[in-house]
Amino acid sequence: MREEVQINLQYVDVLNQWDPFHLENGDYDPEIADTTQAVHELDDPLKLAKRIQAIYEFSFEKIISIDECRRIAIDLLMIKANQSCSL
Repeated sequence: MREEVQINLQYVDVLNQWDPFHLENGDYDPEIADTTQAVHELDDPLKLAKRIQAIYEFSFEKIISIDECRRIAIDLLMIKANQSCSL
């Protein structure tokens, strides 16, 4: 359980640093929670990128490019892969 909390905190750090809409206070808590769940469910970078794009579009009614979403998806999946290798 503790390891899962640690990995989720790593996801949160990456997503807070991303700040795709340049909000000063990083007001992305619901999107980060949904994205974290998506990382647990998906292993394919493109599928995860599309899910991330949809999550943020739903909340902000703005589209983030799929390339930008793919970059963040790859970063998140690398954390997931590194964590599973250390178990």
